[in-house]
Amino acid sequence: MTSTSGPRTGRVRVLIVDDEPALNEVLSVAVTEAGWRPYPALDGRSALRTARDCAPHAVVLDGMLPDLDGLQVLRRLRFETPKLPVLMLTARDALEHRLDGLEAGADDYVTKPFSLEEVVLRLRALLRRAGSGHGRPDDRVHVLGDLVLTENTREVRRAGEPVQLTAKEFDLLGLLLGHPRQVLSKAQILDHVWSSSFGGGNLVEVYISSLRRKIDRGRTPMIHTVRGLGYSISAAEDGR
Repeated sequence: MTSTSGPRTGRVRVLIVDDEPALNEVLSVAVTEAGWRPYPALDGRSALRTARDCAPHAVVLDGMLPDLDGLQVLRRLRFETPKLPVLMLTARDALEHRLDGLEAGADDYVTKPFSLEEVVLRLRALLRRAGSGHGRPDDRVHVLGDLVLTENTREVRRAGEPVQLTAKEFDLLGLLLGHPRQVLSKAQILDHVWSSSFGGGNLVEVYISSLRRKIDRGRTPMIHTVRGLGYSISAAEDGR
């Protein structure tokens, strides 16, 4: 196992949580080659201890662990560090399992088996977006009907009520709000939010479903599917 003992450094720290030692080692090597510092953990409890010790910049988290369920670990990480980017690893393809992870706070996911290049690319995108809101002089605000998104503070409110979004959900909503009443294709969304075509249209569907549950539940829908074309957002009073 890659050694990670010692004090925190200025390098990006990535917590890797997977109970398969060989896979954990391979992921640690990939993270090291990307220029980051891996902190491996083989179970949920050690992952939480390691997270408190190393204060990671990002987490790669297996959904199935021998002690705590991956979603339990995710929720605890989210409670302690709400903005921490988390990439879930899952062997399950079912949409409901992915939605459970997104609801618990995962920012992205990859399905086993996966390529190391994909994991690194997704981590790089998460890290880039997590850092994009810091140190900016402007405080851009998107307002559409009763929905307000503030870029600098990464806050979202609808009808005055705060809406808690993951980093990826925030980026997706920001893209939609940047093009109100315009139809964005799945390809356009993948290119702008994920900077790649990894995951295909199904990835977009998963995030749109999760975003709808948080933005539109119990309210007049703002996010719309245009069959065969893509997705759009409009103010509730537009009556679409």
